[in-house]
Amino acid sequence: MTPRGPGMKIAVLFVGELQDSGFNACAAEGANRLRQRDDLSVEIISGVPFETQAMTSALSRAAERSDGVIFVGGQGNGVTPKVAQAFPDCAFAVVQGEVTAANLASYDVLQEQSAFLAGCLAARMTRSGVVGHLSGHRVSPGLKGRAAFAAGVAHIDPSNRLLTGFCGTQDDSDVTRAWAAAEIKAGADVLFTMLNAARSGAIAACRQLGAVQIGNVLDWCASEPDVFIGSALARIDLGVERAAADMVAGVVPGTVQHIGLENKDAVALSLSAQVPRDVADEIAAISASLAKGDIVIPRGFTGAEFVLP
Repeated sequence: MTPRGPGMKIAVLFVGELQDSGFNACAAEGANRLRQRDDLSVEIISGVPFETQAMTSALSRAAERSDGVIFVGGQGNGVTPKVAQAFPDCAFAVVQGEVTAANLASYDVLQEQSAFLAGCLAARMTRSGVVGHLSGHRVSPGLKGRAAFAAGVAHIDPSNRLLTGFCGTQDDSDVTRAWAAAEIKAGADVLFTMLNAARSGAIAACRQLGAVQIGNVLDWCASEPDVFIGSALARIDLGVERAAADMVAGVVPGTVQHIGLENKDAVALSLSAQVPRDVADEIAAISASLAKGDIVIPRGFTGAEFVLP
């Protein structure tokens, strides 16, 4: 595609709440930085339901009035290719995507790398020998993150038991509180949560029942130090900015563009002061091995899933 130049109109589309204290909020920081550029006109679209027809309609409407549309989240993998085909003169991108076409690019901030490190941390910090995982929607980034966390736990100690579940929501805190409490009561003393606004429910359950948590995307150790021993950082905002830069330049990468541990500003595991120095050193060594490609993270998980009582 030819460079779009100054005055390009870009829409950034979000499923669910924008200020969700998680995935969307991080990506929104990138979208807001784009709004500060003189050469772009940026529209932020949020609150789109996680329903195929709603996502398709919102994406199509955005394409009708934009030169480029950036879909934030793996939910875009299922709907963006068809809409991109219908609007060949519009540039499309999926951040946390794995789909490409003549006018469609994907950018993947490798949160599975920090999720693997989260699994290593959970395996070192558990006292019960049982660790938990809780996510919301069954989309590709969440599934890959779960597989990576499970692999990290097994990398340290395969005898640990993993309780893992997808509760079906990223934003309903009552649901996540019930799920987190159930996993804790089943023995998990460390939980890894891949949630958005609904993380507050899991935090409440951990406080009530005495478990600790590892977060994702943002640095939860800084904001909730009494609960979080780590956070699997993933700077989705950098993926948004990269997608926009390529759109302006008229570049459509033919392969998924990965952003990983080699960029320490993009992907890392933050640690709280509760983590002993020897464990922190071990995590740093594993991180270096991951960045060099010495450790291969599986994309799938075939173990049993936790069932809410």
